[in-house]
Amino acid sequence: MVKASKGYRRRTRFVMQKRARDRGLSPITKAFRKFEVGDNVHIEIDPSMHKGQPHVRFHGLTARVAGMQGKAYMLDVFAGNKKKQVIVRPEHLRKAAK
Repeated sequence: MVKASKGYRRRTRFVMQKRARDRGLSPITKAFRKFEVGDNVHIEIDPSMHKGQPHVRFHGLTARVAGMQGKAYMLDVFAGNKKKQVIVRPEHLRKAAK
């Protein structure tokens, strides 16, 4: 029997997959997005950019920007009843309506 992989991106075959028409690198302007502290953002992982990706369990969640760490943003996310702090680059974020 082959031992199952326990890597960081395990079981993400379809979650981290782009549609056929969207394959390739994303526009560079996604990396230059600016968010203010207190903004609500949606976490949408861009599979073509590996740097600054959050864990797949945070994909699709809404978070609040708590601060910056270098080029990345520190987000406060509620995973169940626990508040977690996630560090994500702007390529994987989208502004949410207030």
